[in-house]
Amino acid sequence: MSPHATRPVPTRKGTTLRNEPRSHHRDALPAGPPRRRPAFAPAADVIGSELDLRLTGSHVVHALTPGFCDAASVYLLERWVLEENAYPSVDPPQIEARRLAVRVGAEAPESWDGVLPVGEVVVFPRETPYARALASGHSQVLDGVDQHTSDRLLASAGGDAQRIDDLLHTASFLVVPLQLRGATVGFIACTRGPERDPFLPGEAVAVESLAARTAVALDNARRYERERRTALAIRNSLLPDPAQAFPGCRIAHGYLPAGQGNIIGGDWFDVLPRPGGRVGLVVGDAMGHGPESAVAMIQLRTAVRTLARLDMEPAELMRRLDELAYDTPGASFATCIYAEWDARAHSCTLVGAGHPPPLLRGPDGPALPVTLASAGLPLGLGAGTYEATVLTIDEPALLLLYSDGLVESRHADIDQEIAGLARALDTAAAEPTRADGPEGFPTLCARLLRAPSATPGADDRTLLLAELTPATT
Repeated sequence: MSPHATRPVPTRKGTTLRNEPRSHHRDALPAGPPRRRPAFAPAADVIGSELDLRLTGSHVVHALTPGFCDAASVYLLERWVLEENAYPSVDPPQIEARRLAVRVGAEAPESWDGVLPVGEVVVFPRETPYARALASGHSQVLDGVDQHTSDRLLASAGGDAQRIDDLLHTASFLVVPLQLRGATVGFIACTRGPERDPFLPGEAVAVESLAARTAVALDNARRYERERRTALAIRNSLLPDPAQAFPGCRIAHGYLPAGQGNIIGGDWFDVLPRPGGRVGLVVGDAMGHGPESAVAMIQLRTAVRTLARLDMEPAELMRRLDELAYDTPGASFATCIYAEWDARAHSCTLVGAGHPPPLLRGPDGPALPVTLASAGLPLGLGAGTYEATVLTIDEPALLLLYSDGLVESRHADIDQEIAGLARALDTAAAEPTRADGPEGFPTLCARLLRAPSATPGADDRTLLLAELTPATT
């Protein structure tokens, strides 16, 4: 496959299959000195280290080229990528496979993207070696690229016809199926140019071993990506509508999951329209991480939205929420802070349920934690009594509601961490971005999300920042 090859191109119409379906036991090497590790073994060690389909495919082709072969590609059945339940017949008329990764020599994949774009779905007829490998479950070793592939690539070459001709100038072609729990989900294709020895049966077995590892890694990556898409869909569905406007109240919010890869946990926040032009703000935290706490969080958030429509007093709303949490699995000991802003009355009513106190900053600062009439007990304990704190706000102010992930640390007292968050709010509010229009407010919020000194990744970080502006008439 080298552009410098000098041997004549094999006649592709006469391409022959050099191996029939066989038992791998017949390819076993005779007893003797230990087998040398395949040329791709060291580079293959990273396969499966990342839960990403494309990155895993890239690891495979980099492990194979240029040491083991001149070009390599990985294809996955489209129905498997899309997680369709229907399986094809044993001998389908054609297969649809998505190109996951490709590498030619030591060149970067981008240099071939115009001809062999990653992500392209290709239809392979029954007579191609790819379809045979998938239908039979056996590797296919040929003396050159099949005629269908040759015609397809030359037809799509455009101005890269010479490069494609060099690519097709092969003396040995290997297709190895990717098998997973008895099903074939894709294949690896390898080519060698005329200046290299053809693929031997033992080398095909080595690639089959690599394919077995690859199939497991790809399945793990696909499962992770599915769970990530699900979690992101849930998280995005819980975000307040950014286009929703409230009188005398500008909102910004942020969320930073704990650890790596966690998209959703027990934290939640919401912005709720109330009758009479009022607006409700809430931040809560269901204990723990994982599906159980996420389900509890969703139920609590839904309950708050339902109760807010009944136009009850904030303290009564929290009492009802406590009753509901008592009967909700996983919701016991959840904490919550609820604030209701009435711009016309210049009043902000706060009710806490075992949650860290909000911060309030006037026009000139400093930001201070609000002293609540009662911190309240966590939800789900049947406490039954919650007391409201009513603040009069006659000038524009910033109100910050947050989860304990921003202020809890094993290395400092929580009061010290709350004071540090207050200082971060003062610093961020005083910088020029504060006055940069609509984009400045979310920027301020994003800075606060990463400003505290609490141990990174110890817990989810959630905050809801509101600019409260009293009505002038």
